[in-house]
Amino acid sequence: MGNVKLKLSPPSEKQKLFLLSNAAYTAFGGARGGGKSWAVRTKALLLALKYAGIKIMIIRKTYPELRANHINEMCRICASIATYSETKKELIFLNGSSIKFSSCRNVRDLDKFQGTEADVVFIDEATQFSREMFDRIRACVRGVNNFPKRIYLTCNPGGVGHNWVKELFIDKSLENTDYVFIKSLVSDNKALIENDPEYIKKLEALPEKLRKAWLEGDWNIFEGQFFEEFRDDPNHYRDRCFTHVIEPFEIPRDWKIYRSFDFGYSKPFSCDWWAIDYDGRAYLILQLYGCTEANVGVKWSPDKIFAEIKRIENEHKWLAGKQILGVADPSIWDASRGEAIIESADRNLVYFQPGDNKRIPGWMQCHYRLSFDADGKPMVYFFNTCRHAIRTLPILNYSEHTPEDLDTTQEDHFADSFRYFCMSRPIKPSADTPCTPVDVDPLSTTDKRYSQFSY
Repeated sequence: MGNVKLKLSPPSEKQKLFLLSNAAYTAFGGARGGGKSWAVRTKALLLALKYAGIKIMIIRKTYPELRANHINEMCRICASIATYSETKKELIFLNGSSIKFSSCRNVRDLDKFQGTEADVVFIDEATQFSREMFDRIRACVRGVNNFPKRIYLTCNPGGVGHNWVKELFIDKSLENTDYVFIKSLVSDNKALIENDPEYIKKLEALPEKLRKAWLEGDWNIFEGQFFEEFRDDPNHYRDRCFTHVIEPFEIPRDWKIYRSFDFGYSKPFSCDWWAIDYDGRAYLILQLYGCTEANVGVKWSPDKIFAEIKRIENEHKWLAGKQILGVADPSIWDASRGEAIIESADRNLVYFQPGDNKRIPGWMQCHYRLSFDADGKPMVYFFNTCRHAIRTLPILNYSEHTPEDLDTTQEDHFADSFRYFCMSRPIKPSADTPCTPVDVDPLSTTDKRYSQFSY
């Protein structure tokens, strides 16, 4: 096989990065027309030729898609060095390597992967797969050999898997260096532009959200996004216009401080501190968020949670000596299954009032806060150090069953805390006059002692 030469078209610069990546998880794409199918075919073939005997699997939602996008072309390219088995749905090479093509339409189809082993797996159009499907599929990557163990994904914004792909590859908010994202736009695919110059015009003619997702590769805007007002634009951190995320600054001592809280044990808890300026504008300045990974809680006892909250409020310069007004989910007053969680808060001198738990009015208050006024300024800002708030808020979707409500199966713990806060200080849908935030200087240093928290 060492003398075998395949006739392949030259890669774009972005495709070349994908071909060279040896990370445990590599995602490629981000927009339509970025050359994803070519990248998958070429990478799989190169691995099959380099590692004699390696087992590779390419997964897509349906078998007709696999045939149209991969099987037909790969069989043509490899006619002299590999044989395709229609029964096994497998391309078998003379050197013992194999590429298996598997479809997976839904969770029920996962049963056919039971006991399957592969060294390298490609998940094509990964945002069409749920997080459960991804987790089950990646369990197939194993084997007692010296072959590389990797997963490659292609993806566009949108779809049922939008949130987990964005969390793992785009935001990298959980700081896992095993995940690499290579963004490729249609403008990077010179071959497509030359062969179909009208394709970009077709993308430009799409409705705004689809245009931003499919042409620009914008992961922050997609159909079904619950908080579609949310913007995180570093270019506007300084002037605070048309962005919700800003640099931290020194909080004036006479600003009121609020604390909102959503309890969690196996799921994350969220304790959030808000500063209110002279115009009633809110700033999320600190956050204690109990998670080990996305939507998985640290399993702290209530006493440990509230002891840590009290310690922060005693020691942090923005909170120490301040009267803090607390609001929390009314369920922590429930004593039907034993001691109410609020009793633990009281023991640790962390006081709350029951929050207004009306969901639809509460979400409307959140929308009112996030909306921009005539000057491009919202009624709520988030310090860019509150990373879990910034990570989770823009990826939440509408419920499929309850119009105007949030999908509660997602990581909505900060969103609930945000809702309790907003209901404690309700505002009108729009301000009568534009509001201008107080002009203060950003902090120049970060207190390392609080590095375990988002603040």
